[in-house]
Amino acid sequence: MSLIFFGILELIRVQFGDLGSLDAIDTSFLLEKINEFQNFVGTLSQDSPIASAPVILLAAGVIIFLGVAGEAFFKKTGIPDVAFLMILGVIIGPVLGIIQPEVMIQIVPYFAALALIIIMFDGGLNLDLKQIVKTAHFSFTLAILGFILSVTIATLAIHFALDWSWLESILLGSIVGGSSSAIVFGLVRNIRISEETKNMLSFESALTDILSTIIAFILFEAILVGQFDLQVLEETLGRAIVVGLVLGFGVGIPWMYVSTKLGNAQHAYMLTLGILFVLFFLANLFGESGALTALVFGLMLGNRRHLARILKFKLPRIELDDPTHNQLTFLVRSFFFVFVGLMASIVQYEYVILGVGITIAFYLGRIVVSKTTLTKRFSLLDRRVTYSMIPRGLAAAVLATFPLTLGLPNAEAYPQIIFFIILSSVIITTVGIGRSKKIPPPEPKEGGFIKKPPEDSQKE
Repeated sequence: MSLIFFGILELIRVQFGDLGSLDAIDTSFLLEKINEFQNFVGTLSQDSPIASAPVILLAAGVIIFLGVAGEAFFKKTGIPDVAFLMILGVIIGPVLGIIQPEVMIQIVPYFAALALIIIMFDGGLNLDLKQIVKTAHFSFTLAILGFILSVTIATLAIHFALDWSWLESILLGSIVGGSSSAIVFGLVRNIRISEETKNMLSFESALTDILSTIIAFILFEAILVGQFDLQVLEETLGRAIVVGLVLGFGVGIPWMYVSTKLGNAQHAYMLTLGILFVLFFLANLFGESGALTALVFGLMLGNRRHLARILKFKLPRIELDDPTHNQLTFLVRSFFFVFVGLMASIVQYEYVILGVGITIAFYLGRIVVSKTTLTKRFSLLDRRVTYSMIPRGLAAAVLATFPLTLGLPNAEAYPQIIFFIILSSVIITTVGIGRSKKIPPPEPKEGGFIKKPPEDSQKE
């Protein structure tokens, strides 16, 4: 755990300056109080795997409070709240024992499915089709090359370090293969990079979330069956894409029209959510994980103003930034990152070393892929931010729980290793972006990307 806390302190130091020597911090008093509180919680839980209702409500209240505080802190400093929420999960789980992992496993299938639906739907709502077309080729190149390289790095590390089978190693690599749209969407809004780069990074993260989800579910099935067939992979991937697009477009476009008739009706959003749940069920029924369907459905609703002009129907004034959706997304994000912290182990140091080592390799690989992909039309600031944009987040956290529910080999190791990958990737991203902010942004040029100033070419 000391490695984690030193990482958090480094985050804050980069943003606010030197905090002084870490050796000066006396932890004996803090550890004594933690032990006292753990004993107090133990008397409340009465040796049950889950604490009493008042303690659970206290934990939920603290999660919501810290979630709101972390979001405000993120907007002010650019430090994602993910790290703090995951550390909170470690504290109320492995450290204090308020909630035991065995209890959480029982609700994993329901909570993971809800989180997957909401995050992919939210990703679609926040993608602007008109804008992403300008940088789609860069996004696709970054997503595909970055995903393949990340999966390769993680697969080799897991296979040779833990002696897992190749299928299991590829599965874990696929789960952490892409950046998190939930984090990237929030980060790019607070950085003074070009609009093209913001759209490129947002679209890339949405693509890698989809790749991670679809490929992970294909590998889940392959491991359960005990064999992997490339032809089956192609057929399954093709079926998933077709089902996702057909359901997403086929229901999204008619519902987009229906939602315009509903206007700002009281329960309009809840009806949309109900349709989304039904779509998720149908997608799973026809052999798709539901992630792509949720994304496409959100894409239709998020871009209905553009599509309304194409389809030539009137669009009433509707508040697209639905407060109910924002609150639901906030709750799902906050509780799920805490949930991942609950599943972490703080005694298996090989997972810590492995997770941090994989993340550092991700960062080095990201620099290589970005330098290969981006042209000189991107400014120095755009490129440096792109180098650092490696955060793993909600999609990886959700997928990490499925091996537990499916009963896969080494299932308990997935959330633990992925916990440290997520946490260390967020730390690296935040530190990198904090340093990138020292680079003054050039003036944007009309007609496309920010052109690279002559003096920048000498710095690279």
